[in-house]
Amino acid sequence: MTVVYDKVALIGLGLIASSMALAMKRGGLVGQITGYARSRDTRDIARELNLCEVCETADEAVRDADLVVLCVPVGAMAEVMADIGPALKPGATLSDVGSVKKAVIEAVSPFVPDGVHFVPAHPLAGTEHSGPRAGFATLFDNRWCIIVPTPGTDRAAVERLEVLWQGMGANTDEMDADHHDLVLAVTSHTPHLIAYTMVGVADDLRRVTDSEVIKYSAAGFRDFTRIAASDPTMWRDVFLTNKEATLEILGRFTEELFALQRAIRTGDGDHLHAYFTRTRAIRRGIIDAGQDTDAPDFGRTPVKR
Repeated sequence: MTVVYDKVALIGLGLIASSMALAMKRGGLVGQITGYARSRDTRDIARELNLCEVCETADEAVRDADLVVLCVPVGAMAEVMADIGPALKPGATLSDVGSVKKAVIEAVSPFVPDGVHFVPAHPLAGTEHSGPRAGFATLFDNRWCIIVPTPGTDRAAVERLEVLWQGMGANTDEMDADHHDLVLAVTSHTPHLIAYTMVGVADDLRRVTDSEVIKYSAAGFRDFTRIAASDPTMWRDVFLTNKEATLEILGRFTEELFALQRAIRTGDGDHLHAYFTRTRAIRRGIIDAGQDTDAPDFGRTPVKR
């Protein structure tokens, strides 16, 4: 694989950044990788893992970088950009990995210097784990990375970033920010909120003891708890910055839930069967698209890395 960027700087060294570093090394995609994290413990762990050349300041990390990737929670991006903006070199590309795009663009754009190409992005990959130890080189393989060019973005910069993500194993597509935020409200944000809620309900329902919840958890509830174990800071910021789309989908979800409640209450088996048949087909579509397998892994055997 040809080197895509001579120097890449990763600001934030959690799951996504560490996986990017490992994937870029695997593919021989970059000449040099620098990184910075606000936490000294995180920096020390990243050094121990030899993820990248870890710097003591964000300014040092981004100096002379051809690509800078913001891998921090959405709510922290404006503060980070105010810090590193003056240090970005002309001609560099600035990107991010945030789960929300409209709010990121609004927060980051005022701090992007003239001559720097801002190309927001969002890799649709992750686990419930966080921190640099959680990363692995195959995280992005056959997953999607959505590229969200801002108006007037240099096409060469967009295409170069897509080549990098494809080299890390991802499929790429382009969307505008509003459509991205709506799609992710359906496929990620609202399901996470529902998972958090269901786990919270189980915790509050005192007629079911904690030991019973743990001992008798079927696959569905186990998956809810896996999702609900995701990084709380990241998800707090996601919901606060993607309010409109998430509230729209929650409204639709509430309507569907009321219809199912009515069908159960009135014994309308035909409605339930038709509904479950339609949703089952969506699962088949996900498998056919290569985004999961139909293996009977109800025990959710951990994937060996």
